[in-house]
Amino acid sequence: MTESDTPSDIPRTRYKRVMLKISGEALMGDQGYGLHPPTVQRIAREVQSVHEMGVEICMVIGGGNIFRGLQGSAQGMERTTADYMGMLATVMNALAMQSALEGLGVFTRVISAIRMDEVCEPYIRRRAVRHLEKKRVVIFAAGTGNPYFTTDTAATLRASEMACEAIFKGTKVDGVYDKDPARHDDAVRYERVSFDEALAKRLGVMDASAIALARDNHLPIIVFSLDEPGGFRGILSGEGTYTTVSG
Repeated sequence: MTESDTPSDIPRTRYKRVMLKISGEALMGDQGYGLHPPTVQRIAREVQSVHEMGVEICMVIGGGNIFRGLQGSAQGMERTTADYMGMLATVMNALAMQSALEGLGVFTRVISAIRMDEVCEPYIRRRAVRHLEKKRVVIFAAGTGNPYFTTDTAATLRASEMACEAIFKGTKVDGVYDKDPARHDDAVRYERVSFDEALAKRLGVMDASAIALARDNHLPIIVFSLDEPGGFRGILSGEGTYTTVSG
């Protein structure tokens, strides 16, 4: 869909291509583990609504709802093995999201940093860019393909490689706060915060390597609540509550 083909009732946005990063825990709803199909469907509808605006969408989904490498390592498992298991969990989540999106009529490709040709494509940058140009949602799975790197870092790396204009970090709160708002009633939300301040104050936006990579590539991070219906689309339309990490 070109800009001239966009119906008048669909809001316009200044973003052409974005990265949506969500945690694996976002897919488990009120459950304590695994996938909650209604929640996966709800998030897929959020992505569909932005896709209908003509925005090209990359996605990275964590695997913490199934397995977390750091937790496995803390329990005595060898770190590299635990991290690879976590990467496989992200592939499972990516396939679940692909199924939900294609059920809504949104063409989607899962691209894995670890080859598993029977279920998804291997990562080839130029091919991934071409999928985006064809208005397919591209879900990057298996992190960077290397242990010791988080999916936050993977999202920032892929966003840089795909020339995304921003990273949208979907969380359970509507931005970045100076302290945990679930525990502190006096927590203050930042409208805007610099990369260096986020690192110095350890604000928990993303891990330090991801923030540093975003800073070096001048890639803003927009933190918003994924639990707010229409939040992703609203922010792309210039509305809603969020925090911008930039500069």
